[in-house]
Amino acid sequence: MFELVGGQPYFDALIDAFYARVERDPVLRPLYPDDLGPGKRSLALFLGQYWGGPPAYSAEKGHPRLRMRHAPFAIGPTERDAWLAAMHAAIDDVVAPEVAKAAMREYFEMAATAMINSGARMAE
Repeated sequence: MFELVGGQPYFDALIDAFYARVERDPVLRPLYPDDLGPGKRSLALFLGQYWGGPPAYSAEKGHPRLRMRHAPFAIGPTERDAWLAAMHAAIDDVVAPEVAKAAMREYFEMAATAMINSGARMAE
């Protein structure tokens, strides 16, 4: 997948498009620190590595531990939905083969749902 989408520049562009939405989103923006730069870099490197690129994220940050890293933030269905809307729109904005976009949408649906740690899903 990494090669199919054009390597790390694709993931950098995807995350730029995503974070542009985070900056304007009243649900998401309060969840992020004032300086979005480090998070942008981490997410872009993580996605590049996840989708078959070099292990730059692990070299810098160690094991992803997604649930642990997101545990300090109250993430409920509202936050999940806002995050997915921003990410899906970013996927739509950045040129890639449709097969890659579909795989990413599926992954992000699963990953975003797994990050829920408050609200309706917790009651199940």
